[in-house]
Amino acid sequence: MSDQTDPLAAIAAAAAANAEAAEKGEAAPGGWEDSPDPEALMSAERILNQDEIDSLLGFDLTEDEAAERTGIRAIINSALVTYERLPMLEIVFDRLVRLMTTSLRNFTSDNVEVSLDNISSIRFGDYLNSIPLPAILAVFQAEELDNYGLLTVDSNLIYSIVDVLLGGRRGTAAMRIEGRPYTTIERVLVQKMVEVILADAKTAFQPLRPSAPINFTLDRLETNPRFAAIARPNNAAILVKLRIDMEDRGGRIELLLPYATLEPVRKLLLQQFMGEKFGRDNIWEGHLATELWTTQMEVRAVLDELQIPLKDVLALKEGDTLMLNATPDSVVELRAGSIPLTVGRMGRRNHHIAVRVEAPLSPHARRAVQRTS
Repeated sequence: MSDQTDPLAAIAAAAAANAEAAEKGEAAPGGWEDSPDPEALMSAERILNQDEIDSLLGFDLTEDEAAERTGIRAIINSALVTYERLPMLEIVFDRLVRLMTTSLRNFTSDNVEVSLDNISSIRFGDYLNSIPLPAILAVFQAEELDNYGLLTVDSNLIYSIVDVLLGGRRGTAAMRIEGRPYTTIERVLVQKMVEVILADAKTAFQPLRPSAPINFTLDRLETNPRFAAIARPNNAAILVKLRIDMEDRGGRIELLLPYATLEPVRKLLLQQFMGEKFGRDNIWEGHLATELWTTQMEVRAVLDELQIPLKDVLALKEGDTLMLNATPDSVVELRAGSIPLTVGRMGRRNHHIAVRVEAPLSPHARRAVQRTS
């Protein structure tokens, strides 16, 4: 038996003894002073350590973010969307960052640095609820993909762009006025910047489909997220966060592309590098073709075939004659093993028996010649 007393069993035994003594009118044996202390007994229970608590809650600082979560954290994260790794999409956005750095420098005539913060997956409804207002939401259309996307410009970048384009002094933070709608001048300047970004996005996606480039055209500008609904709230989307810095000013741009928009080019985005063709190796194809051209192959010329019973074959003797249904003008079939290659006519050339090929390499060549002969 274990040396450690079960606390609950000890408490139950003490309570039973006290009840029995009370029925007989006697005092409890040893009194309550001698009975086990409930708090002391409960403190003897096993206490979970930190590792067991983390395992119960599903939090582990050492595990990878991509690892499967368990416990309470798995329940919390059940509503999240798993980000499908699209290697080519990451390359496209890296190219977009380089293009935007150059185009925005020309657009603002200032030193602009564009950086890619992260690429994540989110449900469209959750993203609309998380947009910090005030902001300008640009709804654009991907014409060749027959769907829409969303470009969000936060207020810090809006005021910074307006300040830069209208000649604001360097070293001063952009003035931010809360509680008022954006003016026409601000909307027009932001629209010009959005058109520059969409033109760069077209150039970034062009290597995916050189024959049919994807055109991104601005549809409208909205300030209310409810009017920028381009997908259902539960639909999954890819969110790309870009940071634009202009010396001491700047802000953030968020590009949202629903998975339905990227579905037509999903196979292209799954490639590891541009122009990848699954299941093909050009070097191996060239080597195989070279070896096939130098391969020795035995070709048989079959004049005719005769089917006879096995007992007749076993009864053949020296001097017996087999009658073939062939004449000097009959068609000869050329075979490689049991595979028919082509047909021809038998003749003689320089003291050698020869076959003149009269049809291309095709399984149906013999039947075609037979119909014409």
